[in-house]
Amino acid sequence: MIFASNNLDKVKEIENILGEKVLSLKDIKEKIEIDENKDTFLENAILKAKEVYKKTGIKTIAEDSGLEIPALNGFPGVLTKRFLGPNKTDSDRNQEILLLMQDKKTRTCYFTSCFAFYDGINILTSTYKLKGEIASFENIEKGFGFDSIFLYKKKFLSSMSLEEKNKISPRKFALLDLQKKIAKNC
Repeated sequence: MIFASNNLDKVKEIENILGEKVLSLKDIKEKIEIDENKDTFLENAILKAKEVYKKTGIKTIAEDSGLEIPALNGFPGVLTKRFLGPNKTDSDRNQEILLLMQDKKTRTCYFTSCFAFYDGINILTSTYKLKGEIASFENIEKGFGFDSIFLYKKKFLSSMSLEEKNKISPRKFALLDLQKKIAKNC
Protein backbone atom coordinates (compact mmCIF):
# COMPACT_ATOMS: atom_id res chain seq x y z
CA MET A 1 0.00 0.00 0.00
CA ILE A 2 1.14 3.54 -0.72
CA PHE A 3 0.35 6.72 1.17
CA ALA A 4 -0.26 9.48 -1.40
CA SER A 5 1.96 12.19 0.05
CA ASN A 6 5.33 13.85 -0.42
CA ASN A 7 5.11 15.41 3.07
CA LEU A 8 7.66 13.45 5.09
CA ASP A 9 6.31 14.83 8.40
CA LYS A 10 2.89 13.40 7.52
CA VAL A 11 4.44 10.11 6.38
CA LYS A 12 6.30 9.83 9.70
CA GLU A 13 3.07 10.53 11.60
CA ILE A 14 1.20 7.88 9.55
CA GLU A 15 3.95 5.34 10.20
CA ASN A 16 3.81 6.11 13.92
CA ILE A 17 0.02 5.63 13.97
CA LEU A 18 0.13 2.38 12.00
CA GLY A 19 3.30 1.11 13.65
CA GLU A 20 4.80 0.16 10.29
CA LYS A 21 6.73 1.59 7.35
CA VAL A 22 4.63 2.88 4.47
CA LEU A 23 5.53 3.78 0.92
CA SER A 24 5.15 7.45 0.01
CA LEU A 25 5.23 9.32 -3.28
CA LYS A 26 8.92 9.97 -2.61
CA ASP A 27 9.53 6.19 -2.78
CA ILE A 28 8.28 5.71 -6.33
CA LYS A 29 10.20 6.55 -9.48
CA GLU A 30 7.46 8.50 -11.25
CA LYS A 31 6.84 12.02 -9.96
CA ILE A 32 3.11 12.46 -9.36
CA GLU A 33 1.65 15.95 -9.06
CA ILE A 34 -2.01 16.23 -8.16
CA ASP A 35 -3.94 19.46 -8.42
CA GLU A 36 -6.01 19.48 -5.23
CA ASN A 37 -8.79 21.53 -6.78
CA LYS A 38 -11.84 20.16 -4.98
CA ASP A 39 -14.07 22.04 -2.53
CA THR A 40 -13.74 19.68 0.43
CA PHE A 41 -11.03 17.71 2.20
CA LEU A 42 -12.88 14.47 1.44
CA GLU A 43 -13.14 15.21 -2.30
CA ASN A 44 -9.41 16.01 -2.41
CA ALA A 45 -8.53 12.79 -0.55
CA ILE A 46 -10.59 10.70 -2.99
CA LEU A 47 -9.03 12.52 -5.96
CA LYS A 48 -5.49 11.82 -4.68
CA ALA A 49 -6.21 8.15 -3.91
CA LYS A 50 -7.65 7.55 -7.37
CA GLU A 51 -4.90 9.43 -9.22
CA VAL A 52 -2.06 7.65 -7.41
CA TYR A 53 -3.70 4.26 -7.91
CA LYS A 54 -4.21 5.05 -11.60
CA LYS A 55 -0.51 5.88 -12.05
CA THR A 56 0.95 3.11 -9.85
CA GLY A 57 -1.56 0.26 -9.73
CA ILE A 58 -0.84 0.08 -5.98
CA LYS A 59 -3.62 0.19 -3.38
CA THR A 60 -3.59 3.77 -2.15
CA ILE A 61 -4.46 5.68 0.99
CA ALA A 62 -4.69 9.46 0.66
CA GLU A 63 -5.46 12.18 3.13
CA ASP A 64 -6.42 15.81 3.00
CA SER A 65 -6.58 17.83 6.14
CA GLY A 66 -6.47 21.33 7.40
CA LEU A 67 -7.64 24.03 9.68
CA GLU A 68 -11.20 25.34 9.67
CA ILE A 69 -12.05 28.50 11.60
CA PRO A 70 -15.77 29.32 11.93
CA ALA A 71 -15.05 33.01 12.73
CA LEU A 72 -13.38 33.20 9.28
CA ASN A 73 -16.23 31.31 7.53
CA GLY A 74 -14.24 28.06 7.55
CA PHE A 75 -11.05 29.64 6.18
CA PRO A 76 -8.40 28.46 5.41
CA GLY A 77 -10.07 25.06 4.91
CA VAL A 78 -8.82 23.16 1.85
CA LEU A 79 -6.37 26.02 1.24
CA THR A 80 -4.61 25.55 4.62
CA LYS A 81 -1.24 24.63 3.09
CA ARG A 82 -1.38 26.99 0.12
CA PHE A 83 -3.50 30.07 0.85
CA LEU A 84 -0.46 32.37 0.71
CA GLY A 85 1.13 30.68 -2.28
CA PRO A 86 3.69 27.91 -2.80
CA ASN A 87 6.81 29.55 -1.37
CA LYS A 88 5.51 30.44 2.09
CA THR A 89 6.40 28.64 5.30
CA ASP A 90 4.11 27.20 7.95
CA SER A 91 5.08 30.15 10.14
CA ASP A 92 4.15 32.64 7.39
CA ARG A 93 0.71 31.05 7.13
CA ASN A 94 0.29 30.92 10.91
CA GLN A 95 1.23 34.58 11.27
CA GLU A 96 -1.38 35.50 8.65
CA ILE A 97 -4.05 33.50 10.50
CA LEU A 98 -3.09 35.23 13.77
CA LEU A 99 -3.43 38.59 12.03
CA LEU A 100 -6.87 37.66 10.66
CA MET A 101 -7.96 36.48 14.12
CA GLN A 102 -6.64 39.40 16.18
CA ASP A 103 -10.05 41.07 16.65
CA LYS A 104 -12.13 37.87 16.87
CA LYS A 105 -13.81 37.07 20.20
CA THR A 106 -14.63 33.50 19.24
CA ARG A 107 -11.42 31.59 18.48
CA THR A 108 -12.88 28.09 17.98
CA CYS A 109 -11.21 26.05 15.26
CA TYR A 110 -11.19 22.51 13.93
CA PHE A 111 -8.40 20.30 12.66
CA THR A 112 -10.21 18.16 10.08
CA SER A 113 -8.66 15.02 8.63
CA CYS A 114 -10.23 13.04 5.77
CA PHE A 115 -8.82 9.77 4.46
CA ALA A 116 -9.70 7.84 1.34
CA PHE A 117 -8.64 4.36 0.23
CA TYR A 118 -8.83 3.15 -3.36
CA ASP A 119 -7.88 -0.25 -4.74
CA GLY A 120 -9.25 0.09 -8.26
CA ILE A 121 -12.71 -1.06 -7.12
CA ASN A 122 -13.51 0.11 -3.61
CA ILE A 123 -13.54 3.68 -2.34
CA LEU A 124 -13.60 3.82 1.44
CA THR A 125 -13.43 7.01 3.48
CA SER A 126 -13.19 8.27 7.03
CA THR A 127 -13.30 11.75 8.57
CA TYR A 128 -12.54 13.04 12.08
CA LYS A 129 -12.29 16.53 13.58
CA LEU A 130 -10.47 17.90 16.61
CA LYS A 131 -11.99 20.99 18.20
CA GLY A 132 -9.66 23.58 19.65
CA GLU A 133 -8.90 27.28 19.71
CA ILE A 134 -6.58 29.57 17.81
CA ALA A 135 -3.92 30.95 20.16
CA SER A 136 -3.07 34.65 20.30
CA PHE A 137 0.60 33.98 19.45
CA GLU A 138 2.73 31.34 17.74
CA ASN A 139 4.56 28.81 19.90
CA ILE A 140 7.16 27.11 17.71
CA GLU A 141 8.55 24.09 19.53
CA LYS A 142 8.01 21.11 17.26
CA GLY A 143 5.34 19.76 14.99
CA PHE A 144 4.36 21.18 11.64
CA GLY A 145 1.56 22.99 9.88
CA PHE A 146 -0.63 24.91 12.29
CA ASP A 147 0.46 23.00 15.43
CA SER A 148 2.10 26.16 16.77
CA ILE A 149 -1.18 28.17 16.84
CA PHE A 150 -3.67 25.39 17.68
CA LEU A 151 -4.64 25.03 21.34
CA TYR A 152 -6.29 21.87 22.62
CA LYS A 153 -7.46 22.26 26.22
CA LYS A 154 -5.19 25.31 26.49
CA LYS A 155 -2.09 23.37 25.34
CA PHE A 156 -0.33 23.97 22.01
CA LEU A 157 -0.18 20.96 19.71
CA SER A 158 3.42 22.02 19.05
CA SER A 159 4.34 21.50 22.72
CA MET A 160 2.92 17.96 22.81
CA SER A 161 4.99 14.84 22.32
CA LEU A 162 4.05 12.69 19.34
CA GLU A 163 2.51 10.20 21.78
CA GLU A 164 0.35 12.93 23.40
CA LYS A 165 -0.66 14.30 20.03
CA ASN A 166 -1.61 10.85 18.74
CA LYS A 167 -3.97 10.34 21.69
CA ILE A 168 -6.18 13.16 20.33
CA SER A 169 -5.21 13.20 16.65
CA PRO A 170 -8.10 13.23 14.18
CA ARG A 171 -5.58 11.89 11.67
CA LYS A 172 -5.06 8.86 13.91
CA PHE A 173 -8.77 8.25 14.53
CA ALA A 174 -9.67 8.67 10.86
CA LEU A 175 -6.83 6.39 9.74
CA LEU A 176 -7.62 3.66 12.27
CA ASP A 177 -11.30 3.83 11.30
CA LEU A 178 -10.31 3.52 7.63
CA GLN A 179 -8.03 0.59 8.45
CA LYS A 180 -11.02 -1.25 10.01
CA LYS A 181 -13.17 -0.50 6.96
CA ILE A 182 -10.43 -1.86 4.65
CA ALA A 183 -10.13 -5.06 6.69
CA LYS A 184 -13.92 -5.54 6.63
CA ASN A 185 -14.57 -4.67 2.97
CA CYS A 186 -11.50 -5.62 0.94
